[in-house]
Amino acid sequence: MQVITIGLDLAKHVFQVHGVDQEGRVILRRRLRRAEVVRFFSSLPPCLVGIEACSTAHHWARELIGLGHEVRLMPPTYVKPYVKRGKNDAADAEAICEAVTRPNMRFVPIKSAEQQSVLVLHRARDLLIRQRTMLANSLRAHCAEFGIVVAQGMAKLAELLARIADEADTHIPSLARGCLLVLGQQLQELQLKIGEVERALHGWHRSNEVSRRLETIPRIGPITASALAVTVTDPTLFRSGRHLAAWLGLVPRQNSPTRQRGSPGHYSPAARRIGQCPKPALREAHAPEPQDGSEVLRR
Repeated sequence: MQVITIGLDLAKHVFQVHGVDQEGRVILRRRLRRAEVVRFFSSLPPCLVGIEACSTAHHWARELIGLGHEVRLMPPTYVKPYVKRGKNDAADAEAICEAVTRPNMRFVPIKSAEQQSVLVLHRARDLLIRQRTMLANSLRAHCAEFGIVVAQGMAKLAELLARIADEADTHIPSLARGCLLVLGQQLQELQLKIGEVERALHGWHRSNEVSRRLETIPRIGPITASALAVTVTDPTLFRSGRHLAAWLGLVPRQNSPTRQRGSPGHYSPAARRIGQCPKPALREAHAPEPQDGSEVLRR
């Protein structure tokens, strides 16, 4: 008997394998350590391998494809209905093995290492910007305790940093000034790092045809274009642009108390991050499940 289909449940250290033959009979149940995965699959004849689209799934998909196997990634929410008993690694692997053979199952395109590298840049930029905001808010709050307040906006922080560095300014005690200078230095270093990441994103954007074409859309810049190019790897999976917009989060909030249903108003956080204001007609669109279990720019 030969293994035809395998369900692989990923983990940090111990993976679970569930394999069936052509008739659907279970002929393989096994736990594998991380170091054993490649060696185990290299000893198997080419077969269909199902994996949930979660953390590290794209890496393992590329590894198994390199060994000659056919790999399909599935959204975890689509696999959950096939779990027959209490949730554990063996039950999850069995559910994955069954779900991957369903004719109406939706699959996630496997991202290349280059695409994931661009997503790393986006996620790192998002983290650095949040850290910069935290430092800026902290500096404003601390200085306000000594009666020093400047106008809102990152551009005005230069004035605040100048006052902190001015030892002739007696508003800030020397004991607090040293700590505030450390925070100000970290803020300036973060600004430089954000600039480096953005230059790398712009460089990739200029080298990618799909990203350049997306930039031609009104109100889409290089940052958003590059994020869309590597996140939506196969637009044909969406039935229409309406469904794609809904998956991106470009729909008005339905529970906003400040607007009536059917009128343009507040939009989802994803829409605000992308910087788009969709037409009110998109409010009724129902989004398919995310292709990789995450939002566009959370990555």
